[in-house]
Amino acid sequence: MRFALATLPADPGRENEDFTAVSPGAAVLLDGAGVGGAETGCTHGVAWFSSTLGGLLLRSITAHPERPLADCLADSIGLVRSLHEDSCDLVYRASPSSTVVAARVGAGALEYLVLGDSSLVLAHRDGGASVVTDRRLDEVGKRLRGPVDALPTGSPEHAAALADYRDALTGLRNRPGGFWIAGPDPRAAEHSLTGTVPLESLASVTLLSDGATRLVDRFELTDWQEALAVLGSSGPDELIRRVREAEDGDPDSRRWPRGKARDDATVLHWLLP
Repeated sequence: MRFALATLPADPGRENEDFTAVSPGAAVLLDGAGVGGAETGCTHGVAWFSSTLGGLLLRSITAHPERPLADCLADSIGLVRSLHEDSCDLVYRASPSSTVVAARVGAGALEYLVLGDSSLVLAHRDGGASVVTDRRLDEVGKRLRGPVDALPTGSPEHAAALADYRDALTGLRNRPGGFWIAGPDPRAAEHSLTGTVPLESLASVTLLSDGATRLVDRFELTDWQEALAVLGSSGPDELIRRVREAEDGDPDSRRWPRGKARDDATVLHWLLP
Protein backbone atom coordinates (compact mmCIF):
# COMPACT_ATOMS: atom_id res chain seq x y z
CA MET A 1 0.00 0.00 0.00
CA ARG A 2 1.24 3.47 -0.87
CA PHE A 3 0.03 6.80 0.45
CA ALA A 4 0.47 10.30 -0.99
CA LEU A 5 -0.83 13.38 0.77
CA ALA A 6 -0.80 17.14 0.47
CA THR A 7 -2.34 19.93 2.51
CA LEU A 8 -2.37 23.73 2.27
CA PRO A 9 -3.91 26.36 4.55
CA ALA A 10 -6.37 28.77 2.99
CA ASP A 11 -3.73 31.50 2.96
CA PRO A 12 0.02 31.49 3.69
CA GLY A 13 0.69 32.21 7.33
CA ARG A 14 -2.77 31.08 8.45
CA GLU A 15 -3.18 28.09 10.72
CA ASN A 16 -4.31 24.99 8.84
CA GLU A 17 -7.35 23.49 10.57
CA ASP A 18 -7.30 20.31 8.44
CA PHE A 19 -5.54 17.19 9.72
CA THR A 20 -4.68 13.90 8.05
CA ALA A 21 -2.59 10.90 9.09
CA VAL A 22 -2.00 7.28 8.13
CA SER A 23 -0.78 4.04 9.60
CA PRO A 24 -0.42 0.63 7.92
CA GLY A 25 -3.93 -0.21 6.77
CA ALA A 26 -5.72 2.86 8.12
CA ALA A 27 -6.18 6.57 7.36
CA VAL A 28 -8.04 9.55 8.82
CA LEU A 29 -8.81 13.05 7.60
CA LEU A 30 -10.49 15.81 9.62
CA ASP A 31 -11.52 19.34 8.67
CA GLY A 32 -11.78 21.53 11.75
CA ALA A 33 -14.74 23.87 11.97
CA GLY A 34 -15.47 26.90 14.07
CA VAL A 35 -17.62 30.00 13.75
CA GLY A 36 -15.66 32.84 12.17
CA GLY A 37 -15.26 35.77 14.53
CA ALA A 38 -17.13 34.05 17.36
CA GLU A 39 -15.84 33.05 20.76
CA THR A 40 -15.48 29.27 20.95
CA GLY A 41 -15.38 28.85 24.71
CA CYS A 42 -12.21 26.79 24.16
CA THR A 43 -8.70 28.07 24.88
CA HIS A 44 -7.12 25.55 22.49
CA GLY A 45 -8.71 26.37 19.16
CA VAL A 46 -10.02 24.52 16.14
CA ALA A 47 -6.68 23.24 14.81
CA TRP A 48 -5.87 21.72 18.19
CA PHE A 49 -9.24 20.00 18.26
CA SER A 50 -9.01 18.45 14.79
CA SER A 51 -5.39 17.30 15.19
CA THR A 52 -5.94 15.91 18.68
CA LEU A 53 -9.10 14.07 17.69
CA GLY A 54 -7.47 12.81 14.49
CA GLY A 55 -4.44 11.42 16.29
CA LEU A 56 -6.54 9.68 18.93
CA LEU A 57 -8.91 8.28 16.31
CA LEU A 58 -6.08 6.81 14.23
CA ARG A 59 -4.64 5.21 17.33
CA SER A 60 -8.02 3.76 18.28
CA ILE A 61 -8.89 2.29 14.88
CA THR A 62 -5.49 0.61 14.59
CA ALA A 63 -5.28 -0.60 18.19
CA HIS A 64 -8.81 -2.05 18.14
CA PRO A 65 -9.30 -3.56 14.66
CA GLU A 66 -12.50 -5.39 15.64
CA ARG A 67 -14.19 -2.31 17.12
CA PRO A 68 -16.54 -0.51 14.70
CA LEU A 69 -15.26 2.82 13.41
CA ALA A 70 -18.23 4.72 14.86
CA ASP A 71 -17.46 3.32 18.30
CA CYS A 72 -13.79 4.27 17.91
CA LEU A 73 -14.86 7.79 16.98
CA ALA A 74 -17.16 8.05 20.00
CA ASP A 75 -14.34 6.85 22.25
CA SER A 76 -11.94 9.40 20.76
CA ILE A 77 -14.39 12.29 21.09
CA GLY A 78 -14.81 11.34 24.74
CA LEU A 79 -11.05 11.33 25.25
CA VAL A 80 -10.66 14.77 23.68
CA ARG A 81 -13.46 16.04 25.89
CA SER A 82 -11.67 14.74 28.97
CA LEU A 83 -8.52 16.62 27.97
CA HIS A 84 -10.11 20.06 28.16
CA GLU A 85 -13.52 19.94 29.83
CA ASP A 86 -12.02 21.28 33.06
CA SER A 87 -10.51 24.31 31.33
CA CYS A 88 -12.96 25.05 28.50
CA ASP A 89 -16.68 25.71 28.18
CA LEU A 90 -17.81 22.75 26.09
CA VAL A 91 -21.49 23.61 26.22
CA TYR A 92 -20.76 26.79 24.28
CA ARG A 93 -22.61 26.68 20.97
CA ALA A 94 -19.53 27.54 18.90
CA SER A 95 -17.09 25.16 20.57
CA PRO A 96 -14.58 23.61 18.12
CA SER A 97 -15.78 20.77 15.94
CA SER A 98 -14.58 18.77 12.95
CA THR A 99 -15.65 16.65 10.02
CA VAL A 100 -14.25 13.12 10.05
CA VAL A 101 -13.33 10.60 7.35
CA ALA A 102 -11.78 7.30 8.41
CA ALA A 103 -10.91 4.16 6.46
CA ARG A 104 -9.47 0.85 7.64
CA VAL A 105 -8.52 -2.39 5.92
CA GLY A 106 -9.38 -5.68 7.54
CA ALA A 107 -10.74 -9.15 6.78
CA GLY A 108 -10.78 -8.62 3.02
CA ALA A 109 -12.77 -5.40 3.15
CA LEU A 110 -12.37 -1.67 3.49
CA GLU A 111 -14.43 -0.22 6.32
CA TYR A 112 -15.21 3.49 6.14
CA LEU A 113 -16.83 6.30 8.12
CA VAL A 114 -17.82 9.79 7.00
CA LEU A 115 -19.22 12.51 9.28
CA GLY A 116 -19.61 16.06 8.01
CA ASP A 117 -18.91 17.44 4.56
CA SER A 118 -15.51 15.93 3.81
CA SER A 119 -15.46 13.14 1.23
CA LEU A 120 -14.27 9.62 0.54
CA VAL A 121 -13.70 8.63 -3.09
CA LEU A 122 -13.47 4.93 -3.92
CA ALA A 123 -11.86 4.04 -7.26
CA HIS A 124 -12.92 0.60 -8.45
CA ARG A 125 -10.79 -1.77 -10.46
CA ASP A 126 -13.44 -1.87 -13.18
CA GLY A 127 -12.80 1.83 -13.85
CA GLY A 128 -15.76 3.24 -11.97
CA ALA A 129 -15.74 5.50 -8.93
CA SER A 130 -18.10 6.11 -6.05
CA VAL A 131 -18.14 9.03 -3.64
CA VAL A 132 -19.30 9.03 -0.02
CA THR A 133 -20.14 12.52 1.25
CA ASP A 134 -22.37 13.58 4.12
CA ARG A 135 -24.74 16.05 2.43
CA ARG A 136 -26.76 17.06 5.49
CA LEU A 137 -24.79 20.29 5.98
CA ASP A 138 -25.27 21.15 2.29
CA GLU A 139 -29.00 20.57 2.58
CA VAL A 140 -29.26 22.86 5.60
CA GLY A 141 -26.99 25.42 3.98
CA LYS A 142 -29.10 25.67 0.82
CA ARG A 143 -32.03 26.79 2.96
CA LEU A 144 -30.02 29.52 4.67
CA ARG A 145 -27.26 30.90 2.46
CA GLY A 146 -29.13 32.81 -0.24
CA PRO A 147 -28.22 36.25 1.20
CA VAL A 148 -24.55 35.20 1.47
CA ASP A 149 -24.26 34.02 -2.14
CA ALA A 150 -25.83 37.21 -3.46
CA LEU A 151 -22.96 39.38 -2.15
CA PRO A 152 -19.28 39.66 -3.19
CA THR A 153 -16.88 37.84 -0.90
CA GLY A 154 -14.82 40.24 1.18
CA SER A 155 -17.38 43.04 1.22
CA PRO A 156 -18.73 44.31 4.58
CA GLU A 157 -22.22 43.23 3.53
CA HIS A 158 -20.99 39.72 2.76
CA ALA A 159 -19.20 39.52 6.11
CA ALA A 160 -22.38 40.49 7.96
CA ALA A 161 -24.54 38.03 6.01
CA LEU A 162 -21.93 35.30 6.54
CA ALA A 163 -21.92 35.91 10.29
CA ASP A 164 -25.71 35.57 10.38
CA TYR A 165 -25.51 32.40 8.28
CA ARG A 166 -22.87 30.82 10.50
CA ASP A 167 -24.86 31.67 13.60
CA ALA A 168 -27.94 30.00 12.14
CA LEU A 169 -25.89 26.93 11.19
CA THR A 170 -24.43 26.69 14.67
CA GLY A 171 -27.94 26.51 16.07
CA LEU A 172 -28.63 23.45 13.89
CA ARG A 173 -25.39 21.61 14.64
CA ASN A 174 -25.86 18.10 16.04
CA ARG A 175 -29.62 18.39 16.17
CA PRO A 176 -32.41 16.45 14.41
CA GLY A 177 -33.31 18.27 11.22
CA GLY A 178 -29.86 19.85 11.14
CA PHE A 179 -26.47 18.26 10.54
CA TRP A 180 -23.95 16.21 12.50
CA ILE A 181 -20.27 16.81 13.13
CA ALA A 182 -17.69 15.72 15.70
CA GLY A 183 -17.70 18.11 18.66
CA PRO A 184 -17.85 17.74 22.44
CA ASP A 185 -20.58 15.05 22.44
CA PRO A 186 -19.56 11.45 21.59
CA ARG A 187 -23.13 10.69 20.53
CA ALA A 188 -22.53 12.53 17.25
CA ALA A 189 -20.58 9.45 16.09
CA GLU A 190 -23.85 7.50 15.98
CA HIS A 191 -24.91 9.64 13.00
CA SER A 192 -21.87 8.86 10.85
CA LEU A 193 -22.25 7.33 7.40
CA THR A 194 -20.54 3.93 7.53
CA GLY A 195 -20.07 0.95 5.26
CA THR A 196 -17.75 -1.73 3.91
CA VAL A 197 -16.47 -2.48 0.41
CA PRO A 198 -14.70 -5.66 -0.77
CA LEU A 199 -11.01 -4.85 -0.87
CA GLU A 200 -10.45 -6.79 -4.07
CA SER A 201 -12.79 -4.42 -5.93
CA LEU A 202 -10.79 -1.27 -5.10
CA ALA A 203 -7.81 0.32 -6.83
CA SER A 204 -7.50 3.36 -4.55
CA VAL A 205 -9.13 5.24 -1.69
CA THR A 206 -8.97 9.04 -1.45
CA LEU A 207 -9.88 11.20 1.54
CA LEU A 208 -10.51 14.91 0.87
CA SER A 209 -11.56 17.95 2.85
CA ASP A 210 -14.23 20.11 1.23
CA GLY A 211 -11.59 22.69 0.35
CA ALA A 212 -10.06 20.10 -1.98
CA THR A 213 -13.31 18.77 -3.49
CA ARG A 214 -14.27 22.25 -4.74
CA LEU A 215 -12.78 21.59 -8.15
CA VAL A 216 -15.44 18.92 -8.70
CA ASP A 217 -18.47 19.60 -6.55
CA ARG A 218 -18.57 23.42 -6.42
CA PHE A 219 -16.59 24.70 -9.38
CA GLU A 220 -17.57 21.77 -11.64
CA LEU A 221 -14.35 22.19 -13.62
CA THR A 222 -13.77 18.45 -13.72
CA ASP A 223 -15.35 15.17 -12.64
CA TRP A 224 -14.14 12.51 -10.26
CA GLN A 225 -12.73 10.33 -13.02
CA GLU A 226 -10.45 13.13 -14.19
CA ALA A 227 -9.59 14.10 -10.61
CA LEU A 228 -8.51 10.52 -9.93
CA ALA A 229 -6.43 10.57 -13.11
CA VAL A 230 -4.66 13.71 -11.86
CA LEU A 231 -4.01 12.07 -8.51
CA GLY A 232 -2.64 8.98 -10.21
CA SER A 233 -0.33 10.86 -12.57
CA SER A 234 0.69 14.00 -10.67
CA GLY A 235 -0.41 13.49 -7.08
CA PRO A 236 -2.39 15.50 -4.51
CA ASP A 237 -0.24 18.63 -4.86
CA GLU A 238 -1.40 19.09 -8.44
CA LEU A 239 -5.07 18.69 -7.54
CA ILE A 240 -4.76 21.35 -4.83
CA ARG A 241 -2.82 23.61 -7.22
CA ARG A 242 -5.76 23.48 -9.63
CA VAL A 243 -8.17 24.34 -6.81
CA ARG A 244 -6.07 27.39 -5.89
CA GLU A 245 -5.87 28.46 -9.52
CA ALA A 246 -9.66 28.42 -9.79
CA GLU A 247 -10.11 30.26 -6.48
CA ASP A 248 -7.62 32.95 -7.44
CA GLY A 249 -9.44 33.46 -10.73
CA ASP A 250 -12.66 34.24 -8.84
CA PRO A 251 -11.53 36.22 -5.76
CA ASP A 252 -14.94 37.85 -5.20
CA SER A 253 -16.83 34.53 -5.43
CA ARG A 254 -19.00 35.89 -8.24
CA ARG A 255 -18.66 32.91 -10.56
CA TRP A 256 -18.83 30.38 -7.73
CA PRO A 257 -20.64 31.75 -4.65
CA ARG A 258 -18.99 30.45 -1.47
CA GLY A 259 -18.46 31.44 2.14
CA LYS A 260 -14.67 31.45 1.86
CA ALA A 261 -12.82 32.65 -1.21
CA ARG A 262 -10.09 30.13 -0.29
CA ASP A 263 -10.26 27.24 2.13
CA ASP A 264 -7.84 24.81 3.75
CA ALA A 265 -7.40 21.95 1.28
CA THR A 266 -6.19 18.43 2.11
CA VAL A 267 -5.97 15.26 0.01
CA LEU A 268 -4.80 11.79 1.08
CA HIS A 269 -4.55 9.35 -1.83
CA TRP A 270 -4.17 5.68 -0.87
CA LEU A 271 -3.18 3.19 -3.59
CA LEU A 272 -4.14 -0.39 -2.87
CA PRO A 273 -2.07 -3.37 -4.09
